[in-house]
Amino acid sequence: MQNILDLTREELSQWFENRGIRSFRANQIFRWLYLNLAEDFDSMTDLGKALRATLTDHFTLETMTLVDKQTSADTTEKFLHCLSDGELVESVLIPGKNNFTLCVSSQVGCAMDCHFCLTAKNGLKRNLTMGEIIAQVRDARIYVKSLGHDPLKLSNLVFMGMGEPLANYNQLIRALAVLCDTDYGMKFSTRRVTVSTSGLVPKIPKLGLDTDVNLAISLNATDNETRSKLMPINDTYPIEDLLAACRNFSMKPRKKITFEYILMAGINDSDEDARRLVKLLTPIRAKVNLIPFNAHEGAPYKRPSRERIEGFLKILLDRDMTAIIRKSKGDDISAACGQLKAKQQL
Repeated sequence: MQNILDLTREELSQWFENRGIRSFRANQIFRWLYLNLAEDFDSMTDLGKALRATLTDHFTLETMTLVDKQTSADTTEKFLHCLSDGELVESVLIPGKNNFTLCVSSQVGCAMDCHFCLTAKNGLKRNLTMGEIIAQVRDARIYVKSLGHDPLKLSNLVFMGMGEPLANYNQLIRALAVLCDTDYGMKFSTRRVTVSTSGLVPKIPKLGLDTDVNLAISLNATDNETRSKLMPINDTYPIEDLLAACRNFSMKPRKKITFEYILMAGINDSDEDARRLVKLLTPIRAKVNLIPFNAHEGAPYKRPSRERIEGFLKILLDRDMTAIIRKSKGDDISAACGQLKAKQQL
């Protein structure tokens, strides 16, 4: 049987029409799944018993099994999920002042082989389905509700978890259609959803045409030699091609592309790197997130000194580049940028 979370509202409507059932039922079911966060079909009380039986006969409502949860000193929480085939993925719930952000995974493992990222150590096992992507968000909202909060307080999504989102493009777009459905889906504003990529160039302009979400680019170097050493994808799509794709990314006038730049001591943190970064990004509506490297076991890189980090930032700001130092959260539970690995810890 098919997991009902793997269907868009249009597909579910068509399924009903094909069986002589009025298609508006899909809207009702979507409200139950994504607004009321129903955990089974029997709880959908405004549907008749016969319709609930039809759903039970033809669909499952598969959620992921939570096998471990860790809480950081800063209250960031990391969830280890077991999928129906036994594979493991992680997501991270990050508290803010008045809301929550969820860091979502798009694949089991990753094939990009970025040398500073723990996820790459596992290689790529498989893509997540649309339903598995959505289930991370649904389960997180159920958890937020269990804490006594309005589940809609989980209002921000960043696709910066395990995997390369644009390498799982079709399932990503299908999931975004449900997550950003403000009538019957999960009501996320596209202004509060960010998709990060290591630089899968052909999909970047397409993302801008297919959605209105924010784009983040994991850049991490200002010359091709250094970036290729850190991120092998640069051999296929060098910096020049990546930035050309960014210039062709369709976005509203006030939006900017976020460029993530992980600072590694002696690798990409020199004054010259900072000046080159400004030169590269000046033609683009860009903002820069500087991320001091999050050390992990066996990592060949080190975090720069505070003085070096601030010096790098000052060069950007002095040249009118919009830039911040992004504070890492959850690094004591390996939940910070580049640390997700989904190894069983029980």
